[in-house]
Amino acid sequence: MGTDLFAHVWDPVVLAALTTGPQRRRALRVSIGGISDKALTEALHRLVAGCLIERRSFAEAPPRVDYALTSLGRTFVDGPMRALGEWVTRYGDELFEAQERMSGR
Repeated sequence: MGTDLFAHVWDPVVLAALTTGPQRRRALRVSIGGISDKALTEALHRLVAGCLIERRSFAEAPPRVDYALTSLGRTFVDGPMRALGEWVTRYGDELFEAQERMSGR
């Protein structure tokens, strides 16, 4: 997982959505918006397997499952994801302009 942390477009989105705290699957899908059920399922499986989020089951009636950032996931969100966001905020226009110049060749 280490080399593909940004390879799947929805993984960082799911991680960002979980920064507010644990959420049930349905609430995650609503808060993200635009994500298909299949894409959310795949992202959740990848992120659980990568130890960035945890799946917590509660023995209630009806059964409840929450997803939450692990401590490792929190360091990823607060570290590399935040740094990338700050970089895009600072240099995004410059990057876009450079890409536009290259595509106009």
